[in-house]
Amino acid sequence: MFTPKWKKEAKLLHKGAKKFLHYKRDLLKPDRIDEIESRRTDLIEAIKTGDKAKVEEASKQLRATCEHALPHFPRQSAWEENVEVMFVALVVALGLRAYVIQPFRIPTGSMQPTLNGITIENDQGPDFKKPWLGKQAWDLVMRGRSYRNIVAKSDMYPVSQPIDASWFLFTRTKVKFSNGEVISFPAAAGETASIFEDRTKVLPNGRHPTKTFQKGDPILRGWVDTGDLVLVDKVSYHFRKPKRGEVFVFDTRGIPTERRDPNQPKLGGQEGGTHYIKRLCGVPGDTLEIRSPNLWVNGKIAREPGIQKVIRSEGPYAGKHGERNGYILADPLASGYALPLQRVGSSFRLRAEAAPGLREYAALGDNTANSLDSRYWGSVKEFNLAGPALFSLWPFTTGHWGFIR
Repeated sequence: MFTPKWKKEAKLLHKGAKKFLHYKRDLLKPDRIDEIESRRTDLIEAIKTGDKAKVEEASKQLRATCEHALPHFPRQSAWEENVEVMFVALVVALGLRAYVIQPFRIPTGSMQPTLNGITIENDQGPDFKKPWLGKQAWDLVMRGRSYRNIVAKSDMYPVSQPIDASWFLFTRTKVKFSNGEVISFPAAAGETASIFEDRTKVLPNGRHPTKTFQKGDPILRGWVDTGDLVLVDKVSYHFRKPKRGEVFVFDTRGIPTERRDPNQPKLGGQEGGTHYIKRLCGVPGDTLEIRSPNLWVNGKIAREPGIQKVIRSEGPYAGKHGERNGYILADPLASGYALPLQRVGSSFRLRAEAAPGLREYAALGDNTANSLDSRYWGSVKEFNLAGPALFSLWPFTTGHWGFIR
């Protein structure tokens, strides 16, 4: 209580120098360690004499010895510090994406109306004009809508199928035209292909012919609404079993999603995707059967809330004209897939007795009339599972923002 301030500070310096030795001993040279110990001894002897001047001088010598004991490293510039911070942030973000939570963009409409894929509204008429810049910015931020007015520069027609050119979360397809021009469209292949179908005509095989554009004709005159940006929980399946009825994401390794029949059109542009999002409608050991509009699991109509919404076809789950679709069998004319659920009376059993990673699950889209799913290519293996779809992050005004059910 009555110890002078200068003596308290000297004792704290003596103690601090000891900690410095402990923390930095692996970096200090032996002669520097000996010098610091000698300076500490000098300081403690000066404190014992009670001579303030000697204590201040010994303190000065000890402090200087500690400050110059380590090699001099040049101070980082502001640019170097910013690069380091960004690099650390990138590493953390990649770690979270790989092991905790991953963003996933829905490219197709197979899960509508639960979740939106990318949709194109075309042919808005000759009087269509893009809204003023502020309106465009607002629509882009709040609902993910971008306006397009792409016009043919010469007489032209597409000479290639839409080619996927997506990168990260940005869905893009490119189409090559007869005049050599390549145009990029911000949508999945199936949705892009619909731009070029002449819906007024039908070929003998039931398909629509390809449009031919004259110079000045609109190719895409309207807008593109982006698919929902979903956060996928990549942790839960390490601690619990997947639940029937939940929305989940899986990769397509080993799943025959590519149609082997070249005469058949793509279904909703979903082929070739590295990840799909569907509703988990069957777990290992289940036997599935479709008796439209119902999905039967193990001899009973499935009662999970998410599945029932599709079966009942109420509200937004009804078709555009109010028809009730529910669950339907795979397209009876489809070929080139395994097709375990294509015919009336067919059933599909999911293996439970299998090696680790090979237990089987069934994935069905809520928009079963336009979904490439287990009805076509079969089961999803356990090793394909990424995790349950947790949260719809963006856009904000589609009615889907929030936790996914």
